[in-house]
Amino acid sequence: MRDLHELETALHHTFKNPSLLVTALTHTSYANEAKRGTQHNERLEFMGDSVLSIVVAEYLFTHKNVQEGDLTRMRAGLVCESALFAFAKQIELGEYLRLGKGEERGGGRSRPSIVSDAFEAVIAALYLDGGLPAARAFILPFVTRALSEETGGEDYKTHLQEIVQQNPEERLRYVVTKESGPDHDKHFVVEVHLNSNCIGRGEGHSKKLAEQQAAREALSLMGY
Repeated sequence: MRDLHELETALHHTFKNPSLLVTALTHTSYANEAKRGTQHNERLEFMGDSVLSIVVAEYLFTHKNVQEGDLTRMRAGLVCESALFAFAKQIELGEYLRLGKGEERGGGRSRPSIVSDAFEAVIAALYLDGGLPAARAFILPFVTRALSEETGGEDYKTHLQEIVQQNPEERLRYVVTKESGPDHDKHFVVEVHLNSNCIGRGEGHSKKLAEQQAAREALSLMGY
């Protein structure tokens, strides 16, 4: 396991209670082997999931002028296992985990379920040690970067929604017309419908990206 001071630098937080961070990085396999009352990170993971959800929900509610269904889908995409695993890899979190010998040999440091759970546990540790501001300061850079990458810096769906909302009778709907590829390399084709008419089509490695591209095409065809 690497020096935790390096991880604190990546977290932009120096722990007043370092044992919180140690527990956040401790997998059940390590605790079971060590015994002697060693705590693992499952309880912290539980709390971190809630803290992550409220921080993401607060940010989306404040910064994204879209309907509840879109907010829900955006939040789900930012708090799912694959998203958290990608966030965790940016700070090499797997290299700091305390794993049992079997998990170590089995590649636990790069297993999405283990690493994403530890990411949530670290969020809880930050929350308990520094309050919501510390957790928020850690989470938001990942969130804003992910949203920017999904849209290429432009939120075409929001722009299209704002235009359509000028006429209350109009309704937008995004329809997945094709889904292919293995779980780690999905490809989606999405159409955006205005009432019953298809006004744009997009493709991407996630539904969100395909929806953004469909909205972008619709805006282009509408002259925006």
